[in-house]
Amino acid sequence: MSINPAVFTLHRYYIWANKMRTDFDDILKRKSENKIPDDFFKIESRLYMSYWYGAVYVVIEGWKQLKLSDSQIDSLLKSKNVDLLKQYRNGVFHFQRNYDDKKFLNFITQGENCVEWIRQLNREFGRFFLEYLNSERNNSLKADSLASPAK
Repeated sequence: MSINPAVFTLHRYYIWANKMRTDFDDILKRKSENKIPDDFFKIESRLYMSYWYGAVYVVIEGWKQLKLSDSQIDSLLKSKNVDLLKQYRNGVFHFQRNYDDKKFLNFITQGENCVEWIRQLNREFGRFFLEYLNSERNNSLKADSLASPAK
């Protein structure tokens, strides 16, 4: 297969981000079913949400560094939410003295439809990687069939 190794590596970061999302969604589901105590929910939901949000920003960084392009993703990346998400990521992965530092709050309070935006961006990254990997696999299969003599 002729998959670009850097794009394949970026896919790994997407997988990690998406795993945090699925764990976050599981916590939300368990809360809606009253299967998780409030104190546990507060800790766990913030943990998974914050790591998911931070990891999505890493995917955005890689996307930009690799100069990848997709009309749906590129449209979402024009949002002011990108800069606010970067601040959020910095808050997650760099110690903040204030528990409710503005780096966390700004994304939620100043972002434009930030919850739907990050969920849509996450879905679009998933769609992109699925299409990219399927396309590369199909191209590889076509090349293999052209290189193999007919029997």
